[in-house]
Amino acid sequence: MGELTKPLAGIKVLDISRVLAGPWCGQMLADMGADVIKVERPGCGDDTRHWGPPWLAGSTESAYYLCANRGKRSVTVDMAKPEGQALIKQMAADSDVVIENFKVGGLKKYGLDYASLKALNPGLVYCSITGFGQESPYAHRAGYDFMIQAMGGIMSLTGKPDEEPGGGPVKSGVAFTDIFTGLYAANAVLAALYQRRDTGVGCHIDMALMDVQVGVLANQALNYLTSGNVPQRLGNAHPNIVPYQAFATQDGHMIVAVGNDEQFKRFSSVLSLPALADDPRFATNGMRVQHRDQLVPVLEAALAQRPTDDWLAAFEDVGVPSGPINTLDRVFDDAHVKARGLKQTLPHPQAGQVDLVANPIRMNGKSISASKAPPYLGEHTDDVLTDIGITPEQRQALRDAGII
Repeated sequence: MGELTKPLAGIKVLDISRVLAGPWCGQMLADMGADVIKVERPGCGDDTRHWGPPWLAGSTESAYYLCANRGKRSVTVDMAKPEGQALIKQMAADSDVVIENFKVGGLKKYGLDYASLKALNPGLVYCSITGFGQESPYAHRAGYDFMIQAMGGIMSLTGKPDEEPGGGPVKSGVAFTDIFTGLYAANAVLAALYQRRDTGVGCHIDMALMDVQVGVLANQALNYLTSGNVPQRLGNAHPNIVPYQAFATQDGHMIVAVGNDEQFKRFSSVLSLPALADDPRFATNGMRVQHRDQLVPVLEAALAQRPTDDWLAAFEDVGVPSGPINTLDRVFDDAHVKARGLKQTLPHPQAGQVDLVANPIRMNGKSISASKAPPYLGEHTDDVLTDIGITPEQRQALRDAGII
């Protein structure tokens, strides 16, 4: 899929966000073909540029920054100065979308809030990402992924039970809430652009990390709302399906994900315990959930008798879902990951090349990932300002004054 054939070709996005949730939204739109202009502070840029090590060899870029900024153009503008504000307003007047994640009301003093920019560009889709939204008793608070994972309930569900060794709340190993918020935000932007096609009018999208975290509690939220019982941490087990968890084997660990009663019959046969499937305590998933404390020790004892690879091959033969617990080196060496091109290597102006994780969306058999590496700080300042009519002489004066 060439750049010109991507679904958002012709859409211009002004990304004045930083760190992860906003940039993740912008990267998604860039992958889909939008021209995403990343506005950064002169001299320092996005906070994540400094969140290392590790650093990309031969460059000044942190791995963290590289994960969320593929396909964008970087322009440096000091928005704290009136001249910088004027430049951003010019860019916004020529944009379809603005993404920002400043504190509620933080951009109003610069004239870069939604009301101000809407007056310049009524068709603008303006996406605000904050911890708690524009209207909330907590609207004044900063929002950080780790804090939101705690407040939004996911840490009460993740980790071993308190009474087990190593028990207690655990956060996700990646910034789960930020990433989901970026994805929800990108979906909202697409919907707003679709609506604008018919109305000619943009809108203000209000995304809150806390809202998203509650929204992705999924089945666990409904377990509580339906029953009134507060779900507890189960380690690697599942609250609604048994057996659906990690097990120790003779030489390591693996996961088994038995999704229905027929699979449980086949699973029991591979374990040489076919009577389990006929036992009324275990014959249906509902009964297995009810009697998990009796079933799981039997399965643990059986699975400990053979190596992981032996079990995986045996379960594969009969269609029982199972898999290894891979470290990241094994993930990127996996046959599926290689075949699907999930590691993307792009030219990089400082390092020569950079390895990235490709966008998992495929259209017409091809990944939609952008073909441009994350930009170095200010890499496209001259190009972007030329686009809005700023002459070379004006740009030099702006540089001399520290505006760009």
